[in-house]
Amino acid sequence: MADGFTVNARRYDPYKNYKFRVFMAGKNNPVMGVSKVGSLKRMVEVVKHRHGNMASYEHKSPGKATYEGISMERGVTHDLEFEQWANMIHDPNGDALMDLAGYKKDLVLEVMNEKDQVAKRYFLRDCWVSEFTTLPDLDAGGNAVAIESIKIEMEYWERDVDTVEPDESAG
Repeated sequence: MADGFTVNARRYDPYKNYKFRVFMAGKNNPVMGVSKVGSLKRMVEVVKHRHGNMASYEHKSPGKATYEGISMERGVTHDLEFEQWANMIHDPNGDALMDLAGYKKDLVLEVMNEKDQVAKRYFLRDCWVSEFTTLPDLDAGGNAVAIESIKIEMEYWERDVDTVEPDESAG
């Protein structure tokens, strides 16, 4: 699969979706316990137009780009990172406590290979919490981890082009 992997030319398998880390910009440790991150998706609107002398079909050109929000899930712990961030938008103690200057944060999403080397890195810019679920449905007959979740809106994301394919033959 020489086209897909240049440093590891003998690698045939694509990266797995279960090895990743999420960082809040400026912090050295990953956000604790994130077990699921939604897909990064960019959509470009289609602008349709016709020429007066070619009315039999439409021409199409790119319009505005939008970046879809993503959800993140993690097991319920005593870490308040999600709750404190969500409260910057809407503090339950009143509007005066909203942090309208600092509610947007940059995030870093790292996709890892099986050796825990960073294979791809994405910067998620100007993120803020639009939905926060502090507890899931509780079920006394269940047998599952309690999950909290946030939905994050963002201005845009970009891949870190300086993150190169890791050498998987290294110790």
